[in-house]
Amino acid sequence: MHRAATEVGRAARLALARTLESLAVVGALASVVFFALRLLPGDPARLVLGDEASEGDLARVRRALHLDEPILVQYARFLRGIASADLGDSFRRPGTPAMARVGEALLPTAQLAGVAVAMGAVAGLAAAVAASGPWLAPRTRVWIERALMAVAAAPLVAVAPVLTWALAARARIVPLPGDPDAGPAGLLFAGALLAFPLGAHVGRIARQALVEVSEAPFLRVATAKGAGPARVWLLHALPVVAGPVVTIVATQLGALLGGAVVIERMFERRGLGTLILEAYASRDLPVLEGAVVAAGLLFVVAQTLGAAIEATLDPRTRAGPS
Repeated sequence: MHRAATEVGRAARLALARTLESLAVVGALASVVFFALRLLPGDPARLVLGDEASEGDLARVRRALHLDEPILVQYARFLRGIASADLGDSFRRPGTPAMARVGEALLPTAQLAGVAVAMGAVAGLAAAVAASGPWLAPRTRVWIERALMAVAAAPLVAVAPVLTWALAARARIVPLPGDPDAGPAGLLFAGALLAFPLGAHVGRIARQALVEVSEAPFLRVATAKGAGPARVWLLHALPVVAGPVVTIVATQLGALLGGAVVIERMFERRGLGTLILEAYASRDLPVLEGAVVAAGLLFVVAQTLGAAIEATLDPRTRAGPS
């Protein structure tokens, strides 16, 4: 009873520590965004309206964006706006809350990242099993390992246009990811493009883990009990590498979200990446601030979720420090 209470207490302290850490990261990112847009050389109001703006128009923008207030008052107002998800109206779309535009863009990016994670993890695990099992010749395993290394090193900005031209424009096997009528098929293809490097990283890490456990006693016991190779690898060996796979997915989330921005911009898909670039180009400061903070929040939530899954799979992680 006492031991169970101790474990619950450790889990609660670990969850609280991770929550506070996540909030600190989001707060630091929000602060960097706020001060970068206000303290760097140049008048933010003039950045919005351009060098030819009149003093009257500049004063109007400063009032609308509260730039005429002391910097600490602006900062406090900004933090309240982040906490309440209210940064005011979009400057370029009067009457439309900035966070409403961010919310509309957040879902497509989350969907794209989620599809990419699922496809990358499944493809990587499949490649790892294929390259680690006893059914392949050693030379074939080497070629799979080299292919995984090549895919992991290939830049997305080079791979995505080539595959899109070959599969969508030339062969017309899949729709263009940016086509409004593409629907789920467009999302799957865009997710597959984004999943390429992730799948390669997952495949390499999972393969190394499978090779390490290939001689484990429990696999020999399963084989001795009559389990076939596929059952041994899929039901006994594969769960062992779940922890490393979750870890590599969590560490690749930053690159994954960066790749999502590239995919969205390349194919003109709706999402946070497109919104950030549009808000920057139009100097829509409330939307730009909200979109950057939302992207950071999405990253932190994904990292926290990955850590929670890893802790569930690995009791040593769940227990945390004594």
